[in-house]
This record gives sequence, C-alpha cells and structure tokens, in this order.
Amino acid sequence: MATVELRFSALPEHVRTARLVAAAVARRAGVDEAVLDEVRLAVGEACSRAVGLHQIGGISAPVKVLLIEEEKQFSIEVGDEAPHAVPGERASAGGSGGEAEPEEDEMGLAVISGLVDDVEVSAGEHGGSIRMRWPTTPPPTLID
Repeated sequence: MATVELRFSALPEHVRTARLVAAAVARRAGVDEAVLDEVRLAVGEACSRAVGLHQIGGISAPVKVLLIEEEKQFSIEVGDEAPHAVPGERASAGGSGGEAEPEEDEMGLAVISGLVDDVEVSAGEHGGSIRMRWPTTPPPTLID
C-alpha cells in the first residue's frame, strides 16, 4: 500500500495544487482516465470545504490530504481539524459562529456524493474527514 501525504496551509490558492497532485497520483495508481475529472472535482470540493472550515474556525493547522494506493482501489482522505456539530444539534446550536453554514456545508457534501460513488464522511469535535474511493485497473501484463 503506497501512500502520499499532502499538507497545506488553509488558503484557497493551495486547493488547485492538491487537485493536480491528486489527479497525478490517481493516474499512476490506475484510476480510469475517464474518471480523473471527477477525482479532480471531488478533491477540489473536499479541500475547499476543509479550507473554509479552518478559516471560519480560525484554525492555523494545515489541511491534510492522504492519497492511498491499494491493490484494487485508490482512496483519498481529506481531513480538517475544525470542530463539527453532532447531527441533530445544529438546529439548537443557535449560530455558534465557529461552524460553517449548514446549507453550504451540505451542498458541498452533496456535490462530492454526486461525483464519487464510495464516500465516507466522519466528523466530531476534533475535526472531520471525507474519504473517497475509486476502483483501479491493474496494469496490463506483458507476455513474451
């Protein structure tokens, strides 16, 4: 299992770099060429979301992106260190100021879910992550 770890300051201008790195590593891992645009868009959306959460929360820690090449799949995990509300508590939170707008956050997650079939979202008081997976095609074997 090969892993590439990328950390970047929570600034919007770094999201493009994360997208380019993710697409390059996905291509090398064997993700189908037809899916690479979806990889770029999904990573861009997940990274933009993490950057926004860090900026809203005043968090100086970097955004973390893991690019994991496994035997038959390629996964990308984008992590943030922003505290997230427990589902169901948002309505009673009364606008705590340290969280993203629920509608904007849900829209970003909906876009990612529309682009990627296999998505896991986890969130808690110490941060959250979005893990996306794509199948890979093994390289062709050369027969003499």
